[in-house]
Amino acid sequence: MSHDELQRQSLEAALGDLALARAEFDDVAGWLAAAGASPVDPLAAEAWVFDPDLTQVLLVLHPWRGWVPPGGKVEFGETPREAARRELFEETGLEAELLARPAAASVRSYHPDHAATLGLSYAAIVDPSTPLVAEPGQPVAWMNLDHQWESCFSDDQPRIRRHAQWLRGLARSQWRTTVSPSDR
Repeated sequence: MSHDELQRQSLEAALGDLALARAEFDDVAGWLAAAGASPVDPLAAEAWVFDPDLTQVLLVLHPWRGWVPPGGKVEFGETPREAARRELFEETGLEAELLARPAAASVRSYHPDHAATLGLSYAAIVDPSTPLVAEPGQPVAWMNLDHQWESCFSDDQPRIRRHAQWLRGLARSQWRTTVSPSDR
């Protein structure tokens, strides 16, 4: 498969998940309109990992971003969903199924020297007693959603909390990890 074809498939997956995302922030539509038919790389993906009681979220301590959800760049030939699962494993040692409906889409710069890009956030529910394996130099911890944490992305905390509240309103049977036709 050609480079362009793999890139097109990644972008199509991102746009498909964008259409399913529960929330959009930071003028995603405006960013897409400005980016044109084929937004430039990189895309970003992260995992909002909650405990089953939806009172805690799993965060990693990034060297200069502060406490943030596990995540990173969507690699060549990878979908944002695959990237979120890979980054979650690389940064925490967890292998988790992501919930079917993406939690959010946002546009932000992940580095002061880089342009803003599209990022997709996916949710997962994990038992907090599951052992964690942090990436070297980047501690990982469960944070109580009622407490503040230091982060360069101050909007993350209310966004993550609202998503946990939304999940609380669903029956656990609705926490599906597969997309059904009614989701489209």
